[in-house]
Amino acid sequence: MAVNAKKIAVYVLVVFILYVIITDPAKAADYVQIGFEGISDAAKAIGEFMTWIAGGAK
Repeated sequence: MAVNAKKIAVYVLVVFILYVIITDPAKAADYVQIGFEGISDAAKAIGEFMTWIAGGAK
């Protein structure tokens, strides 16, 4: 049952993404930019944390 719910959730997400891309490409581009900025910020934070750990956690 959980697998079916997961598949349904993925299909709904894909349909929503395609709908946004087709109806408003500019907003879709904004969403992609926000997503990449979030990933970049997370990677930067992880890098700073690892540097702190490697430096002796001072």
